[in-house]
Amino acid sequence: MNAARITGIVLIVLGLAGFFTGGFSFTKDTTAAKLGPIQLTVKEKESVNIPQWLSLGAIVLGAVVLVVGFKKS
Repeated sequence: MNAARITGIVLIVLGLAGFFTGGFSFTKDTTAAKLGPIQLTVKEKESVNIPQWLSLGAIVLGAVVLVVGFKKS
């Protein structure tokens, strides 16, 4: 497998994952206050939405790269 085929497959897989999940979320720790040895931390849950047009674009681009990779072989 050459680099174009691998790139095409990765783009398709990432596009499908973004399309079906719609995004991802993560938790980050933030230090709210620090008074001497006492430290107050807050856990914040943040989410990142992946637009559907971006996921579909990645799928289409991956398919194009995959087809071009097969034509060069």
